Amino acid sequence: MIRVLVVDDHPIVRKGIRETAAETSDIQVVGEASDGLTALEWLTKNPCDVVTLDLSLPGLHGLDVLEQIRARHQAVGVLVMTMHAEEHYAVRAFKMGAAGYLPKDAPPAMVIDALRKIAGGGRYIPPDLAERLLFRGDGADRPPHEILSNREFMVLKLIGAGKAPREIGEALSISVKTVSTYRARILEKLHKKTGADLVKYCIKHNLLEEQG
Repeated sequence: MIRVLVVDDHPIVRKGIRETAAETSDIQVVGEASDGLTALEWLTKNPCDVVTLDLSLPGLHGLDVLEQIRARHQAVGVLVMTMHAEEHYAVRAFKMGAAGYLPKDAPPAMVIDALRKIAGGGRYIPPDLAERLLFRGDGADRPPHEILSNREFMVLKLIGAGKAPREIGEALSISVKTVSTYRARILEKLHKKTGADLVKYCIKHNLLEEQG
């Protein structure tokens, strides 16, 4: 039996994955969590084969949760399921050890295939996403924001969404001073001068923070 922990702050999404698993004879949702800290605590007490992980979580961001799962529970496969633009997050997720990446609107059959493949030690990438990633190019063809750290990338997206430093700090559980430090690093790395330049950059590269 493939044991699955579903991590998503939307009850309807958790219900959908639970019902999808219920239609199989070899997959069972053994736990649910609406935020990252709860998920990490659950994993310390319960056995699990695969975690389905949303990225837009309250408190600890999904990428931070992914990083901690990979550090503490190497045997657990992580299937990222999100509404984020795939190209921007998929590369980071796979570099951090995710075993699969699916949009939340993926058909149930695809979710089942992904869970089975990951539980068996494999990786899962939808064909259309695999093709887009294949033709992203290397080096100079890659967008400048890919040199940012994960936390810098999160701060950039929130700046692009028009969030104030206090709001960014609350969203990422960091101080306003730390937000300012990240902002300065981002400006330097992207060769920009102002916050308005960063907003324009996010719009140009389709990095506006999405919900889901």
